[in-house]
Amino acid sequence: MSNSIKRTHYQLLASRLQEPRRLLQAIYGPRQVGKTTLVNQVLKELKVPFLSVSADDTNSNPAWIDQQWNTARQRLHQLEALEFLLVIDEIQKIGNWSEVVKKNWDADTQQNLPIKVLLLGSSRLLLQQGLTESLAGRFETIFMGHWTLPEMNAAFGWDVNTYTWFGGYPGAAPLIDDPDRWRNYVSDSLIESSISRDILMLTRVDKPALMRKLFELGCSYSGQILSYTKMQGQLQDAGNTTTLANYLHLLDTAGLLGGLEKFSSNVLSVRSSSPKFQVHNNALLAVQRSEKLPEAISKTELWGRMVESSIGAFLINESLRDRFKVYYWRHRNHEVDFVLEQRGKVIGLEVKSGARQRASGMAAFQKEIKPDKVLLIGSGGLPCEEFLRMRAAELF
Repeated sequence: MSNSIKRTHYQLLASRLQEPRRLLQAIYGPRQVGKTTLVNQVLKELKVPFLSVSADDTNSNPAWIDQQWNTARQRLHQLEALEFLLVIDEIQKIGNWSEVVKKNWDADTQQNLPIKVLLLGSSRLLLQQGLTESLAGRFETIFMGHWTLPEMNAAFGWDVNTYTWFGGYPGAAPLIDDPDRWRNYVSDSLIESSISRDILMLTRVDKPALMRKLFELGCSYSGQILSYTKMQGQLQDAGNTTTLANYLHLLDTAGLLGGLEKFSSNVLSVRSSSPKFQVHNNALLAVQRSEKLPEAISKTELWGRMVESSIGAFLINESLRDRFKVYYWRHRNHEVDFVLEQRGKVIGLEVKSGARQRASGMAAFQKEIKPDKVLLIGSGGLPCEEFLRMRAAELF
């Protein structure tokens, strides 16, 4: 297997597909992280007949799923195989896909047909909705997020500074020596593709230009707290705060830009809090800048923002895989960069790099929240590179 594909995901998927029981498996995550390539590599190693198709050019016709499923059944009988695997890529592009999958899956169950099904999708919102609403109790999922520092290091030899600036897009990695070409690739092939194909084509957006402006604003403010009222002041034709919150949610589910909520024991306080912008991949922040990597490192305040944003992006992707929550904490002038919560356990994380120092934040957080654990990352604490190489869920 090529070292450019996530080994842990490969091993997990291969082991599940080799199990003797029937399986409805879904792999989801942002674009350009290698989901299709991963599956193709696993299929080459499996000794199971399969049919692999993509819903890219189907005009969103649900009958297309029926056609592919019937083809899989026919091949199962023709080959007299003990089992058969049906792989459907870009499943979220089919209207009402989950109901059609449920119908065919249940029909195979009644007839005792040993057909396993693997679904791939890049829209986390639509895929999770379909799985939860129509296929409850019938599926397992694998989240495949943006590439981590160890993965980019193994594939391309990147050090922590390179990763902090260029982020975790493997397809863009060969272009970093040509900054203009790298920026064009990230903007056109990654950002615009995700917005156009995973949001605008699949979800109603009344003001797409406003959502794009919100995305640019959020990336430039990654790692900073900005109220929706202030967002309206920064944007033209800003609409209302509900619209902005909905657009930020859509950008988050596309694996682009999220808004961390304030940590509080009061649910209403959490929901009404100002979001802290956080990109899912630091490339989305760097592409907004004109500096080259050496110049960025030399600018203390900028590099401190990049380091904190890199930690935040790592935590968001880890949280989606291991199912914990990521917040920030703020009270008056005191702030803690990240708060992790899982099953009642609370961990406070402070990132210190360059000029970004908040000495009193953690002490105030400990006094008010009484967390289970606190951790300093960066200057005077756990090195950023070491933190980016660990599995965040191990902190719990």
